[in-house]
Amino acid sequence: MSAPNDPAPAAPDPAHTSAPAAPDPAHTSAPAVPLPAIRPATPEDAGALAELFWQVRTESVPSIPMIVHPRESVLPFVETVLLREFEVWVAQDDDTLVGFLALMPPDQLGHLYITSGFTGRGLGTQLLGLAKTRFPDGLQLWAFQSNEGALRFYERHGFEPVEWTEGDNEEQAPDVRMVWKPSATGG
Repeated sequence: MSAPNDPAPAAPDPAHTSAPAAPDPAHTSAPAVPLPAIRPATPEDAGALAELFWQVRTESVPSIPMIVHPRESVLPFVETVLLREFEVWVAQDDDTLVGFLALMPPDQLGHLYITSGFTGRGLGTQLLGLAKTRFPDGLQLWAFQSNEGALRFYERHGFEPVEWTEGDNEEQAPDVRMVWKPSATGG
């Protein structure tokens, strides 16, 4: 998100997240596979992050709408908005970024993207746990209503839908705001 007078380039809608459509390992009998390393993003990650962002949005159609901006706008968005205004964490498998999480104080989960080859392995749960640790007083996010896998994922992790729109976003696609508040038992 940029400030109202920020000359940042037009970019992908930062208010929508994508999460694994497949269940996490707690709901499958698949053998355990080591999870990618999670670390804070650096400016040197910008190119790989832009490619990851584009890849996940492309492979997630039609569950989520395609980015309305041209591909060449994604790198400037990552460099001038995402890495400057968000707290970004990346999941790295060997030398390849396979997921990322973008947070903005006080409670915004702006992005959670994971490549399809790494969904259903618990990486989304791990990244969401990190988000809850970083913002222990609660989180909110926007997700497309068509992204049923993400909605189920967030609901399994304690998020509740609190607001719906008919497309008050760049993609003009119906979305839902979801909120997580910690419970007295640590949920």
